[in-house]
Amino acid sequence: MSSLKEPYDRYKPYNSLPLLPPDDEKVETKEVLKALNNANKALAELKGIAKKLPNQSMLVNTIALREAKASTEIENIFTTDNELYKALTINEYGLKGNAKEVLRYRQALWKGYNNIVQNQSLSVEALIGIYQEIKQVNDSIRPPQTETKILKRGSGRLTSEVVYTPPLGIQVIQQKLNNLVEYINDDSKYPYDPLLKIAISHYQFEAIHPFRDGNGRTGRILSILLMIQKKLLDLPILYLSAYIIREKEEYYKLLNNVTTLSKWNSWIIYLLKAIEETSRYTISKIEEIDRLFSRTSETVNERYPQIRKEFIEKIFEQPYISPKKLLDRNIKSLNTAKKYLNQLENIGVLVPEKIGKEMVYLNIDLYNILSET
Repeated sequence: MSSLKEPYDRYKPYNSLPLLPPDDEKVETKEVLKALNNANKALAELKGIAKKLPNQSMLVNTIALREAKASTEIENIFTTDNELYKALTINEYGLKGNAKEVLRYRQALWKGYNNIVQNQSLSVEALIGIYQEIKQVNDSIRPPQTETKILKRGSGRLTSEVVYTPPLGIQVIQQKLNNLVEYINDDSKYPYDPLLKIAISHYQFEAIHPFRDGNGRTGRILSILLMIQKKLLDLPILYLSAYIIREKEEYYKLLNNVTTLSKWNSWIIYLLKAIEETSRYTISKIEEIDRLFSRTSETVNERYPQIRKEFIEKIFEQPYISPKKLLDRNIKSLNTAKKYLNQLENIGVLVPEKIGKEMVYLNIDLYNILSET
């Protein structure tokens, strides 16, 4: 356990950022334990209900895309649902501008997910890999000449009020990251409730601010991955970015209060409430998608029983679908894919739309479910 060695000065690099864990009396208050119980209960319910879907990729793909969009919005990178879905349907690898930023986030999320599933632990190298995927760069920990200051309205070097200056120096940052990773991975040495670890680790990563850019997005992916590592969820289907957008001022204020006042409990309660509310929101979306899928399957089976269930699942993986994305071991002909799509259009399941030279099909009911906030 580390303590402050010098008075905190927001204008100087915070190299004395205390190592983890924080003092127990600042963390395990009665209010925190109540919020912890509520969040764990909601998360367990979400984990159970997610298994209802016949193909969980229906949920993973759609919600992961929503998280990618929301997380980039926090960094003031905006794109509409419609623009994003269309762009991904037509040419996923030819995206430009903000849509490309969203795709990079989603790719980084899956890179981190595959890593945590394979290794069952987090590493500094994995965090660097996530950052590199988000920013499409090859560099690593922020070098000493890159002094970063967190400003009241974001980070950068524009004239504004400085609220925080993160640690400076590769060795200092590496030490803080090593401590963070050990705290996350070693449940024997640090036997804390997993959700407490997630809340504390989220703050610590943001305070370390190890990279030139993309720290916020990397930190939000880290929280998702810890839920997988700690077996709280089987798949990455809980995303907090939409909640953070709604409570953005409070989010930054509470993070800053940990730094300046060591007020851990308010920050932890905030994140636990975010987990609880987002779990319940995601449960409602799963139930809506499941009901829509069941009704759609029944309708299609009555009119076109030759259309396999796997085909219907594919039109639920994201709202827009193109014929070529339906080709698989069961449907090897583009003409067959187009025929099935036209049949689904005939009974009102899909709505055709021409984008450039290509005809795509919109599952409008799914789109409406995903677009509702």
